[in-house]
Amino acid sequence: MKTISPKILIATTIAMSCTLSGIAGAAQTIKFAHVYETSTPYHAAALKAAKDFNEATDNRFKMEVYPASQLGKEVALNEGLSLGTVDIIYTGVAFLGQSYGPISISDYPFTLRGYEHWQAYSKSDLFTEMASEYKKVSGNTIAALTYYGARHVTSNKPILSPADMLNLKIRTPNAPAYQMFPQATGANPTPMAFSEVYLALQQGVVDAQENPLPTIKFKKFYEVQTNINLTSHIINSLGIVVSPITLGKLGNDADKLMSALESAAKQASEEIVSSEKELVGWFRSQGIKVNEVDRAPFMAAVKPKLTATGTPWSKSIYQRLQDIK
Repeated sequence: MKTISPKILIATTIAMSCTLSGIAGAAQTIKFAHVYETSTPYHAAALKAAKDFNEATDNRFKMEVYPASQLGKEVALNEGLSLGTVDIIYTGVAFLGQSYGPISISDYPFTLRGYEHWQAYSKSDLFTEMASEYKKVSGNTIAALTYYGARHVTSNKPILSPADMLNLKIRTPNAPAYQMFPQATGANPTPMAFSEVYLALQQGVVDAQENPLPTIKFKKFYEVQTNINLTSHIINSLGIVVSPITLGKLGNDADKLMSALESAAKQASEEIVSSEKELVGWFRSQGIKVNEVDRAPFMAAVKPKLTATGTPWSKSIYQRLQDIK
């Protein structure tokens, strides 16, 4: 039987020790996944959050960002939070509402008056309470809300009053929040995959669609529609949501993560607001008619639906939201 040289034994022990030390000291990966393109402010803000968090933890953790549905569509990403396959996601408020109905209120038409009201709501006791209820049901933590933009109607004619919406075939996402506005104004909401909208508008399959100005530019809907009508009928938000599994493994570094994500939300929100202001002039320079709209008649048409029985929130929650200044 061969004996092992003491020198070889020592060398092997040192090598194994170094390897184990390297494994122990390796940065733990945190995955931030979303469905938005790399050119969007949301992705830029996520990259900044990753950089800030990595530096704040002295690179003991390494946040990596996966854009453009690389780790799955929005449904899969929401499921991934519970499974621990993703750590952080951007997701629409409508998806949050699938776990806790009342939190979807801000995705419905005319529940928010504009960006300032949205800002006040995102910092309010009401939102804090609803985020807490969402956490109780889902286990997930909402780190921050990000402003997604005000949705407007594009069409091939001016939409200046509810009467102009009558029988208009308008593409909407397949969710009650987005169908309420056209239904209340006599239009025909037509759910359709987002990827199909441009061609549907071009071929006249639908007459109109609705989205925030940055999305209208990015998806080039202005190439196949002559009018942008500033209805601001929905003020959209994205939640930045963190898995409970992630917060559990972060320990004392959880606060550093929350701080980085809150900063990211602020950065993206400010960029979207800024671009909304600039884009009105840009669209007009492209020959598109951008129509100022008196929103009051549209709001009056929708209001009975917001306080009717069957909404995912109580009348008191609706009133508290309206009372926020």
